[in-house]
Amino acid sequence: MHILLYISDYLIPFIILSIIVYGLLSHVNVYQSFISGAKSGFFTVIRIMPTLIGLMAAVGILRASGFLDAVSSVLGQFTDRIGFPGVLVPLAVVKMFSSSAATGLLLDIFKQFGTDSRIGLIASISLCCTETIFYTMSLYFMTAGIRRSRYTLAGALLATFAGLAASVFLAGMCSGL
Repeated sequence: MHILLYISDYLIPFIILSIIVYGLLSHVNVYQSFISGAKSGFFTVIRIMPTLIGLMAAVGILRASGFLDAVSSVLGQFTDRIGFPGVLVPLAVVKMFSSSAATGLLLDIFKQFGTDSRIGLIASISLCCTETIFYTMSLYFMTAGIRRSRYTLAGALLATFAGLAASVFLAGMCSGL
């Protein structure tokens, strides 16, 4: 176990150093490339900031209005029967739109049920197994100029449901240890 802690302490600095050494050996101006990438990243953040703020505000409104609780109670009746706790339905729905808003819901779940509870484990694993479908599709398709998504949404929703099923299965395995 100590070896993993030792490796994790030095892994990131090693990777950064490796990139710098590779750039220098390839005769690339590493500093200028870094500055150019940071500048591009900054403008990307500025460009997507309104979308992020809008998504977080919308999720806050849905939570405050009680809409997510209503959806949770209706859909929770069905999801409880297949092993997915109804209380996690809002988390699964919000995650499809905003990862940061889902993280806020996750913290609320941790406060209410605890991190080591079955619900806490399923919530943690499900956030790792799913993607922000609608945000990612809109951002990438808009950037690439794609107008027809064809089967992307169906495939992404199928992958999300597979991730949610995997989170229930894996949490069951973890709690059995």
